[in-house]
Amino acid sequence: MPDLAWWEILVRLAAAAALGGIIGIERELREREAGFRTHLLVSVGAALFTLVSAYAWSDFAFSQASGVTIDPTRIAAQIVTGIGFLGAGAIIRQGLTVRGLTTAATLWMVAAIGMACGAGFYWAAVIATAIALVSLWPLRIVSRRLFERPHRRELEVDLRQDRPAAPVLAALEQLGIGIASFSIGVRGDGRRLVCAVELPHGAGSEDVVLRLGELDEVSGVRWVK
Repeated sequence: MPDLAWWEILVRLAAAAALGGIIGIERELREREAGFRTHLLVSVGAALFTLVSAYAWSDFAFSQASGVTIDPTRIAAQIVTGIGFLGAGAIIRQGLTVRGLTTAATLWMVAAIGMACGAGFYWAAVIATAIALVSLWPLRIVSRRLFERPHRRELEVDLRQDRPAAPVLAALEQLGIGIASFSIGVRGDGRRLVCAVELPHGAGSEDVVLRLGELDEVSGVRWVK
């Protein structure tokens, strides 16, 4: 079994820290939940697991004759599935929106980069880091311009007593606003309509409030999220 000098171990762990930290800085600048330190630790941890898996058993005797064999990828393979638990913790649901998917993907990515550094596959780690940075910054701008999606928000409309909600829904459709879902609940002297709407880019939220406020059926309008 091959053995590594201490300086080579240092180089591999330092490379994992540097490349994982670079991606973490980008997440830190965007004030994401998992930032610089988290990505650095994930990358270094993955590199260390890979080193342990492949090189930490030189003092043990393995041979086909004795029936004791070694699989250098066995420990490292668990990184791929284990990192999913940490990635799931970075995903947060806030009302109708889900945040943290990209951060979870970058954690998964830096784990792979750390494994590559631990195995001494430096060029693959550097290229993967470059691709990750391009996808997080330039491609983000391009995708937003090419695939603009309506912004989903939640709207609360107070209805006067015994007044229907149909005119409110019709007014929203006239404004070109998609209605993802809605529910009607009872409040003090009337009812409350809660709508999950898709606000097109360029549409003014204040215009929606003013338009609905002109309806006789409505006593109050507010954006919740």
